Amino acid sequence: MSADQPLVLIVEDEPDLADLYATWLRENCRVRVAYGGHEALDELDEDVDVVLLDRRMPDLSGDEALAEIRNRGFECRVAMVTAVEPDFDIVAMGFDDYLVKPVSKEALEDTVDNLLLRNSYDDGVQELFSLASKKALLESEKESIALEENEEYRELDARLSELRADLDETLHQFDEERDIAAVYRDLGDNSAFENLERDE
Repeated sequence: MSADQPLVLIVEDEPDLADLYATWLRENCRVRVAYGGHEALDELDEDVDVVLLDRRMPDLSGDEALAEIRNRGFECRVAMVTAVEPDFDIVAMGFDDYLVKPVSKEALEDTVDNLLLRNSYDDGVQELFSLASKKALLESEKESIALEENEEYRELDARLSELRADLDETLHQFDEERDIAAVYRDLGDNSAFENLERDE
């Protein structure tokens, strides 16, 4: 396995599941496996590109591990891979994506690919992706009236609108038009993507 290939840290306290994820991803990535939150922090270094993090672990929860990852200043992308249904508490969490178990091989591979692509974006675009993911998650889980009444959701929506308004100013940083299209697709901004295609 080439050292140039991306490195994924899988954090999962069910060994069989952790090993299955590792098997799925080893075709295209280098993989490290940690079977708990404390072990994950021991395995984490600047070489790690993506962390797949379970939320419910007995020694150190995924939420606590995530907070420590961010406190230590690591720039890796983090996806929560968990049986915990998302609630409004996710708005304040520093993850980039969220998968609810059971997770398919295709979904796991797609998530890792998307997170690796985001590593090439600047901080503002990365925040945009993260917020868009959280907004989509909440909208898939909550009734519209609950969303409208929740202050965290309203603040998230306002911040997302602000970042989207600034998106055009960051597009000059992308060298390939497919990357620009991927930004719009991932954010669900279909009207902007359609305008881009018309301009080509």
